[in-house]
Amino acid sequence: MRLHLLLLLALCGTGTTAAALIYSLRGNWSIWNGNGSLELPGAVPGCVHSALFQQGLIQDSYYRFNDLNYRWISLDNWTYSKEFKIPFEISKWQKVNLILEGVDTISKILFNEVTIGETDNMFNRYSFDITNVVRDVNSIELRFQSAVLYAAQQSKAHTRYPVPPDCPPLVQKGECHVNFVRKEQCSFSWDWGPSFPTQGIWKDVRIEAYNICHLNDFTFSPIYDKSAQAWNLEIEATFDVVSSKPVGGQVIVAIPKLQTQQMYNLELQPGKRIVELFLNISKNITVETWWPHGHGNQTGYNMTILFELDGGLNIEKSAKVYFRTVELIEEPIKGSPGLSFYFKINGFPIFLKGSNWIPADSFQDRVTSELLRLLLQSVVDANMNTLRVWGGGIYEQDEFYELCDELGIMVWQDFMFACALYPTDQSFLDSVRAEVAYQIKRLKSHPSIIIWSGNNENEEALMMNWYHISITDRPIYIKDYVTLYVKNIRELVLAGDKSRPFITSSPTNGAETVAEGWVSQNPNSNYFGDVHFYDYISDCWNWKVFPRARFASEYGYQSWPSFSTLEKVSSTEDWSFSSKFSLHRQHHEGGNKQMLYQAGLHFKLPESTDPLRTFKDTIYLTQVMQAQCVKTETEFYRRSRSEIVDQQGHTMGALYWQLNDIWQAPSWASLEYGGKWKMLHYFAQNFFAPLLPVGFENENTFYIYGVSDLHSDYSMTLTVRVHTWSSLEPVCSCVTEHLVMKGGEAVRLYEEPVSELLRRCGNCTRESCVVSFYLSADHELLSPTNYHFLSSLKEAVGLCKAQITAIISQQGDIFVFDLETSAVAPFVWLDVGSIPGRFSDNGFLMTEKTRTILFYPWEPTSKSELEQSFHVTSLTDIY
Repeated sequence: MRLHLLLLLALCGTGTTAAALIYSLRGNWSIWNGNGSLELPGAVPGCVHSALFQQGLIQDSYYRFNDLNYRWISLDNWTYSKEFKIPFEISKWQKVNLILEGVDTISKILFNEVTIGETDNMFNRYSFDITNVVRDVNSIELRFQSAVLYAAQQSKAHTRYPVPPDCPPLVQKGECHVNFVRKEQCSFSWDWGPSFPTQGIWKDVRIEAYNICHLNDFTFSPIYDKSAQAWNLEIEATFDVVSSKPVGGQVIVAIPKLQTQQMYNLELQPGKRIVELFLNISKNITVETWWPHGHGNQTGYNMTILFELDGGLNIEKSAKVYFRTVELIEEPIKGSPGLSFYFKINGFPIFLKGSNWIPADSFQDRVTSELLRLLLQSVVDANMNTLRVWGGGIYEQDEFYELCDELGIMVWQDFMFACALYPTDQSFLDSVRAEVAYQIKRLKSHPSIIIWSGNNENEEALMMNWYHISITDRPIYIKDYVTLYVKNIRELVLAGDKSRPFITSSPTNGAETVAEGWVSQNPNSNYFGDVHFYDYISDCWNWKVFPRARFASEYGYQSWPSFSTLEKVSSTEDWSFSSKFSLHRQHHEGGNKQMLYQAGLHFKLPESTDPLRTFKDTIYLTQVMQAQCVKTETEFYRRSRSEIVDQQGHTMGALYWQLNDIWQAPSWASLEYGGKWKMLHYFAQNFFAPLLPVGFENENTFYIYGVSDLHSDYSMTLTVRVHTWSSLEPVCSCVTEHLVMKGGEAVRLYEEPVSELLRRCGNCTRESCVVSFYLSADHELLSPTNYHFLSSLKEAVGLCKAQITAIISQQGDIFVFDLETSAVAPFVWLDVGSIPGRFSDNGFLMTEKTRTILFYPWEPTSKSELEQSFHVTSLTDIY
């Protein structure tokens, strides 16, 4: 048997005392259900669903209709139990604690048959003193209560007034009253995810034994002193002093690469003590700052902190320190009422480009380090710099934020409240306060986190009256809202973290919301703060339907995941857009019809006599529609950054909904479950490019704007080409004079009446021609090649079926696809089935006879495997 024992010795030397002994309780536990009819082994960290699956007692929970078939698991009350022997002499230690990093969710804890405490919050860390009950041989039991039944009980006990919503829409097939339990809110279902309210020990559990004193927490915040033009570091260490006498000593803090070392004397009184240190970094030392992806390096510095205490006790901690400033700028804008809403990083205005992050799986034990890295690498590979960690999921694991620090991904961090009103009785508030204080302490040292947000859409839900609350009752709910998010959460943020801004909600009007008493009459205003915008009925090719807002933090369109992703969780009878499975998997009311409606505005819908071919073509077309819609909307936001039109504009952020999937189903995601790129993600790689030409029409005039995220100006030329759908040779091409593209701006580069463009290009009509354009300097491409359709593609004239072939070769770990087409082909889609990896580009408009595309495999594969799995589709295949 392997002992999970860590002996923490800071420095070994004469008279050195062990700081603490830690014994991990990870590994095998016993699990049984409420009536004892099921007993099985289960892993910790883990959950009941995973244990049942690993023992072969259930199928994959995501297979077909198993979210309904396995509802009984969440409605039962399960127990986790373990017997163990502590491999050190327990009597030699003054204090012994049981630490639970994450318990999901409602449990009573017995240690050696003595009740030592309870848990009611998935997001909190729990510590229980077991000094008086621990022995050499021990038993531990966590008796869980169904979170579903607990939530119902809590709601029923709240008799003074209802706290809506009671239940999710029927189409979501979910559970009720999730707002009464501090648990992952989407685990009771969402409009893109299943209902799997898990039970289990989802994070680390361990025993800590120590003498004299113990370092419980260690955190820090870099602060830039503008007046002194120097960096400082605020360090906070929390101790549990178990000595009966004060403990003295000294602290040495060192950052070698910054030639910085400081020593402090300290004396710790018995009990819980906080040590605050202030480290000055000489202004004569050059400190390299942390920058978001695309704006600079993510430089960090190794720091050590050594506590040399009485009794030969040495405690050492090390950490990576990053230096950066963040400001949320809300100030008047000339020519527009309201206030700006944008972020400055290290004093430089940054346009936030990215998406919204949801939990990567219903079962967190399946979210591996490899999966996290793959998903987050896909973020920066698509030229994004920001993720919003959405408030209906979880505060992500440490590794998520460490990777964001490393990759330069800014994080908009919601607190975990979403699309609901919440109770404010004292026990609920006490649990929330413990959760928030813990998460601030855990996360505040990460430079990637640039803002805290109190909740997702709850201000809008309240003020736009989603739950049909009478006007006379609204003050009760407004009071509860302010109590929770302002008097509790905001108070804790301001006390615990002064290094980044806080807003109460998203969407919100920011400073205007504060001025209106913390709730705005219209939280989704275009003149303040951020907006969430969804419109599935208006034509998404018409940019005029989109809000010219200060910041778009949610917007999007649905699509279906690829057939290779769906195939793993379905059977042959499910492979139809109208099958029971397809209807069951769609959790957004009317979602499948909305996709076909939006696609039908500009494309011919599939009409194959082969049902499977029709299903695959429909999946493809939903991805084409989604990609084109989000492209149009995102390009509108990016080109609106520098101008005010009709008193609106200066948009400084575009975060589409959503980045990733929690299971295999239709959703707004650009990454499928497991990480496969949808067409939208390939489009994002282009529409989030640091330098981008954007084409659009207004009043029958064609415009091209240049959008730059760069820090400096560039001289370049714009090339505009026109092709007919029937020819691979351009009918006309023009190159502008040298243009200076201003850094950090969006400017008009080109305009021409469409009638003039068509006349200049010979026999062109709107239906027979397509426009493409790109930016270059000295014959080197500086931007992606963008395009503009002059008509709906279902009205295209001259489009004929393209025969596209590929010759695959290998260069090291990369595969080269040399493509050749017989005709112009829109939305060329290269697919290699379930082989993990991504292409350098995909879903593209092919107007040249040949094109070379690279494939980057995520796992070892061979040329023959790729050749067997490879399939290419273009829009001409379904016309």
